[in-house]
Amino acid sequence: MIHVIATIDIAPGKRDEYLELFAVLVPKVLAEDGCLSYGPAVDIDSGIRVQIPLRENVVTVVEQWSDLDALQAHLRAPHMAEYKEAVEGIVVGLTLQVLQPA
Repeated sequence: MIHVIATIDIAPGKRDEYLELFAVLVPKVLAEDGCLSYGPAVDIDSGIRVQIPLRENVVTVVEQWSDLDALQAHLRAPHMAEYKEAVEGIVVGLTLQVLQPA
């Protein structure tokens, strides 16, 4: 199993619009072979001293995949190309962390 943390930087004021578009994608991804979990998350104020500052224009996607081959297939899926086109101009940056259990 592998974990993916995708940090998506959103244009100011566009987070709600982005989340609406992302909600259309989620069931398609969850239906992919090898997808164990896939969902967006946003920062909340926890009051925990060591938490990083809140990021109003960031959506974090937390994913679990059966293996790296499943993740690679996900990245090539037709609905991912459609998603990228739909969010063009809304997403201004993206970073990925691909992790394995230690």
